[in-house]
Amino acid sequence: MATDRVLCRSHLQSSVESDQLTSPDEPYVSNPYRILQMASDWRNAIETQREQKDQYFGEHPHSPLSPDERESFDGLEYYPIDEDYRFELPLEEYDDPEQITVGTSTDGEQEYLEWGEFQFTVDGEDVTLQAYKSEPDDDRLWVPFRDATSGDETYGAGRYLDLEVDSHRTSDGDWILDFNEAYNPTCAYSDQYECPLPPMDNWLEVPIEAGEKDYGDH
Repeated sequence: MATDRVLCRSHLQSSVESDQLTSPDEPYVSNPYRILQMASDWRNAIETQREQKDQYFGEHPHSPLSPDERESFDGLEYYPIDEDYRFELPLEEYDDPEQITVGTSTDGEQEYLEWGEFQFTVDGEDVTLQAYKSEPDDDRLWVPFRDATSGDETYGAGRYLDLEVDSHRTSDGDWILDFNEAYNPTCAYSDQYECPLPPMDNWLEVPIEAGEKDYGDH
């Protein structure tokens, strides 16, 4: 029933993340990019975040996995970290951001502002991705996407990137768009969650072989 579902909010505010870390002793860091801020080696930072996320999913009572799944949980699957999927890019901000309606995994709707676009090249193909905000004064950007791996090696509904000013902005004002950080929405692990789906403008024809892979059956 819809009333039993938990809203899966984007940009670091998913239902899982909002429930976790009630004390400094919690095993999983709710904002994965805090680690990126503390580590000089971005590869090690990503590896550490993945380990902590596995620990949270496997042990925490607020994990999106059921108790039975937690008992047999052996870790999430990821592509190997690949520098070719890490970009430093300017954001082409729109003069008059358009408010768009985004569909959700349960046929609901959410509103976002289409804030600007990133343009880059993947395997020789020119790619454009839209970046979104919930509110005009929100510092963070949400970049949901689907790609040629969606529904095969990665979650069929797509994946998310969250960009924070403190950890994803360079000294010259560019943004770090690192697909090694791409993660699944919470509805990838349980149908009890409602998650916004990547708009069609962010459906890529190229494969993004980086970040989190599909969780499998749920």
